[in-house]
Amino acid sequence: MNAPESTSQALEPFVLTRVGEGVAHLTLNRPQQLNALSEQMLAALGGELERVGADASVRAVVIGAAGKAFCAGHDLKQMRSNPRLEYYQRLFADCARVMRRIQTLPQPVIARVQGVATAAGCQLVAMCDLAVAADVARFAVSGINAGLFCSSPSVALSRNVGRKQAFEMLVTGEFMDAESALAHGLVNRVVPLSDLDAAIERLTAAIVAKPALALRMGKDLFYRQLEMGIDAAYQLAVQTMACNMIDGVAQEGVDAFIEKRAPNW
Repeated sequence: MNAPESTSQALEPFVLTRVGEGVAHLTLNRPQQLNALSEQMLAALGGELERVGADASVRAVVIGAAGKAFCAGHDLKQMRSNPRLEYYQRLFADCARVMRRIQTLPQPVIARVQGVATAAGCQLVAMCDLAVAADVARFAVSGINAGLFCSSPSVALSRNVGRKQAFEMLVTGEFMDAESALAHGLVNRVVPLSDLDAAIERLTAAIVAKPALALRMGKDLFYRQLEMGIDAAYQLAVQTMACNMIDGVAQEGVDAFIEKRAPNW
């Protein structure tokens, strides 16, 4: 059960935002509650995603968390205090909208996972485009341990790891360590906790160096084609690539490649 908020903590923003050098860092800021996705946390995270998504100066987004835990999922105490179907439908729909917004954001979004990510917290990692985890991080979709199958997290999880591995996690609630998460495709990189920020910086620097237009078009294409049949996927890919190629950014990039010089973006 999550600890109650102190008066001083209640005055702190639920999500801290820092923008610099083309990167927006969003930090879940309820460490005493293990950064649970309460109604307030979801609203704050959704609002910050909208803001940074509309900021043309932001080229990449990092979602991290304060304290030892990345995110413990939904706030079970808050959920239990509102035992109404309509409330649960609205809460889970709000959560789904925030998760989907991550993938519809024009910028690549990276999860910075420094600790435990469970249930909807594991879903949050899976919905990010990329994830870098500390070697001490652990992952689980553990709602089943409380009699609640992690249905919404299963959507994201099953689109990241293999079906059998995803289903095993969902029906056992058991934890997966960081190295296993890397092997099964839930995260991209695993580093010592002391090297986590440096690893994030290297990844964001590589992204920020690329043209925003190509990244935006490519991310949109990547997720749309995954839900299509192969013929429709290729049709969309052909159109996207042609539109990308006709743009001045790609024209300059190709010229620079041919002329063996750095592109002038």
